[in-house]
Amino acid sequence: MGGRFKSSLVDSENYFLIVSRYIELNPVRAGMVDFPTDYRWSSYHATALGKEITLLTPHDIYLGLGSTSAERQTAYTALFSGFIPVHTLESIRNATNKACILGSERFKAEIEQQLGRRVQAGLHGGDRRSKAYQDQQL
Repeated sequence: MGGRFKSSLVDSENYFLIVSRYIELNPVRAGMVDFPTDYRWSSYHATALGKEITLLTPHDIYLGLGSTSAERQTAYTALFSGFIPVHTLESIRNATNKACILGSERFKAEIEQQLGRRVQAGLHGGDRRSKAYQDQQL
């Protein structure tokens, strides 16, 4: 049985395709299948292979990969030819587990300004009364 549902706000412009790739490769990383096509519940069947899935609405970023379905599928499939760097995997996991924003510093600052509150995870630990700790919080 799985844990609680977790999510985070994602800067679509810079991270949508990276996160899509991360999600599509989860069953592969978990050792459940060898390829995303082998996982029957994957949206990869629609995005890379063109299978119609009525529950799936293509994102504008995906639609921007090409002017035809074939072009989009080819471009999306090409994204899977390389590996996802470890630091990127960690960034996605941290954002999800801490319910933080995944995006550029500019995007995070824009969201903080719109909400009028801090949205990035703060530092933990240390003597909160010390000057060094208080200086880090600025």
